[in-house]
Amino acid sequence: MVGWDIRPQGVQGQLGTVGGHADDLHKALTSLLKTVSEAASAAGTAVPGPQASTALQGPVAPGQAPLSRAAAGPVAAALAEFLHVREQDFVSMGKRTEAAVLGAVDATNAYVRGDLETAERAQNAARAVRVDELRRMRGAR
Repeated sequence: MVGWDIRPQGVQGQLGTVGGHADDLHKALTSLLKTVSEAASAAGTAVPGPQASTALQGPVAPGQAPLSRAAAGPVAAALAEFLHVREQDFVSMGKRTEAAVLGAVDATNAYVRGDLETAERAQNAARAVRVDELRRMRGAR
């Protein structure tokens, strides 16, 4: 692409900043999942005590406790639905971040080598969030 003027040191600095934010995002999502799981467990059920666990059928190894599954209440069901609906959003955040970082690194490295065609391919793959293509490009070197 004609007209690029990349300063590799500036890209490196920005990638360091983005890496820190990506780590913060990972920690926040991990914490969210843990907290929601704990909330679902603590929410209880609308089922009386003895009926709050359902015995499951099937063989059990000698000396092991019988199989059972705890009943889930309406709050736990709503939290599970929330996570199910948001799952693609969480996955997309990670993929977009990975594509942006890989694309910036690969495009900058190609630019420094004078390979503007590869730099443009990396930029386009990052823009289209084609993490698979960026990984393939990295393996081709």
